[in-house]
Amino acid sequence: MTTASDQSASTSDVPILTGADLHLDFGQTRALRGAALTVRPGEIVAVMGTSGSGKSTLLHCLAGILTPKSGSVVYAGREVTTMTDVERSTLRRGEFGFVFQFGQLVPELSVVENVALPLRLNGVGGRRAAADAKSWLARLDVADVADHRPGEISGGQGQRVAIARALVARPKVVFADEPTGALDTLQGERVMTLLTETARETDAAVVLVTHEPTVAAFADREVIVRDGVTAPEETSTQVTV
Repeated sequence: MTTASDQSASTSDVPILTGADLHLDFGQTRALRGAALTVRPGEIVAVMGTSGSGKSTLLHCLAGILTPKSGSVVYAGREVTTMTDVERSTLRRGEFGFVFQFGQLVPELSVVENVALPLRLNGVGGRRAAADAKSWLARLDVADVADHRPGEISGGQGQRVAIARALVARPKVVFADEPTGALDTLQGERVMTLLTETARETDAAVVLVTHEPTVAAFADREVIVRDGVTAPEETSTQVTV
């Protein structure tokens, strides 16, 4: 007899995102040479490697920002690599969230407007979007800078705002590319704690690119990228937090 817990466990084992045999060249440079990655719902995976190893290129292919020369990216049963530009844009707005090294907030908008932006792009009304944005800012301890512009807040505050923006639309997958790279150790730990805690609360999977072991320690699992190739997933490091 199959119990509810058994059903839940089997469902969680079904990947939400899979990249297989991914190849991509930039001119004469082979950025990816058969890279692969599987992510399950709610899982936090750290993609590690040295500068130039191909880890950020892998993330961008998985997120539908770049189209690989060959290989397959499948999200929730849908082939991302064959989608139109409009379909990929819709996917990134509605089901993916992004946190980058320098936040990439829109400088002309206030903090609350930045966080509300994904909701507004998805057709949510201004009043409701602002309310949801303020709720997330409070959750991430930056409600006091809601009316500031990005240039008026600290780097650590900016990354917390970026996390709020990434999670406000409750995405299924969050892509974080060196999210602590511009922060000191204390700020970086704070940002990673908030990112992982809030992602787990919303059951979002996280693909985290980093070269820092202390950042990777927040993940459930590590996958190593070397020269555009990922280590076999069955031998990737299992991380205990």
